[in-house]
Amino acid sequence: MTITRDLVHFCGNVEGDRLPEEVVDRCKYLLLDFLGVAIRGQQMDSARAVLRFALAHGCAGDAAVVGSSYHLNPCYASLVNGTAAHSLELDDVVNEASLHPGTVIFPAVLALGSQVKASGSEIIGAAVVGYEAMVKIGKALNPAFHYRRGFHPTGTCGAFGAALAAAKLLHLDERQMLNAAGIAGSQASGIMEFLADGAWTKRFHAGWSAHNGIVAARLAEQGFTGPSAVLEGKDGFLKAYSDQTDATKVVSGLGEPFEVLRTSIKPHACCRYMQSPIDGVLQLVKANRLRVADIAGIKIGLLSAGYGIVAAPRELKYEVKTMVDAQFSMPYGAAVAAVKGRAFLEEFLEETIEIPEVKDLMAKVDCINDPELDAFYPRQWPAWVKIDTSSGGAYHTEIMYPRGDPENPLHWDEIIEKFLNLTRPVLAGHKQEQIIECVKMMENQSDVSTLLDLCST
Repeated sequence: MTITRDLVHFCGNVEGDRLPEEVVDRCKYLLLDFLGVAIRGQQMDSARAVLRFALAHGCAGDAAVVGSSYHLNPCYASLVNGTAAHSLELDDVVNEASLHPGTVIFPAVLALGSQVKASGSEIIGAAVVGYEAMVKIGKALNPAFHYRRGFHPTGTCGAFGAALAAAKLLHLDERQMLNAAGIAGSQASGIMEFLADGAWTKRFHAGWSAHNGIVAARLAEQGFTGPSAVLEGKDGFLKAYSDQTDATKVVSGLGEPFEVLRTSIKPHACCRYMQSPIDGVLQLVKANRLRVADIAGIKIGLLSAGYGIVAAPRELKYEVKTMVDAQFSMPYGAAVAAVKGRAFLEEFLEETIEIPEVKDLMAKVDCINDPELDAFYPRQWPAWVKIDTSSGGAYHTEIMYPRGDPENPLHWDEIIEKFLNLTRPVLAGHKQEQIIECVKMMENQSDVSTLLDLCST
């Protein structure tokens, strides 16, 4: 097999000005979503710590740190911006690969693009390449088995996507692009141990992958070599990182359709495995006008792949202490959605975690690992919800596609509203509108720096 070579060959031939209109439109849609979560995410303590690190170690440069007044070397601007964007758990996701491409690919292409004066069309082409590579590799790993080995797909697969996206912006030839992919294989990292105590390292995985992708492409540009069969080789990435892989999925259906068209958007600020159940809770509470006092119990049916991430071990999921704990606790997500009527960013802040009404309702949430749901995974992430009432009634719903999936999409006006809500505490209204218009006309921009300048404070 020549899996890595075939992927690189395909990526090398993608050009932003030859993409179908729907692909360009979707890329801009995903870009605006990324900018919203990155600009607001810059206010999080985790992102600020990474920014302080970069400033303290002489990483200044010409790439903007969005949502701030700082500029850094592109490698470190991408590190900070990627960490910021992944800090809210509101970033995009691809269900079948179980990873978050936007928080890796856009930080890399925007930071490097501003340095090389890339056009909007070049940014779109590079981003589409990055999504395609990162997602296809994630699918080939078989995410459930990748998780069982303790790895986080965004961190491991992200380096490849960012490397090939960066290579496109640098106009590397096919041999150099192959080397960039090979180098990225030795930078693929990210483990799930953050779940044990609510640590920030998951947020770092996205930024570090973006950083590593630029490093890999720049090394390849200088003639540094990497293994040419880094994905499918005897000791390659796929065999090293999962016990059940299908290397052919890396190249199967490339661009048919492009993976940007299969990417989901999050309306709730938590793990994607919690999104369908939260949709179900909100639907039942609203449709039946349930008050918290009416709820005697909430039962939630979960996929096996998500159960160990958001529902077990029980002692961690029912005793949340940090924002990260809350974002990966199905009992908390169900309870706060029922109490607050939504599950956006403010519902996962630490002051909300301490609300007694939320804590009391958490104790009435029962999470069930339902193997019947696994038949749909990973293409679909379904769930079911049952709410029992104190009067003896019961309400039940099944969610096959959570809000934000391509089959149940958020429309452009909803993405714009999400962007406005997230950035309102950071940017003036006129600047918000300028960013939206700039993104909508992205393919006509001669230099991406125009957009990044608008994203500075």
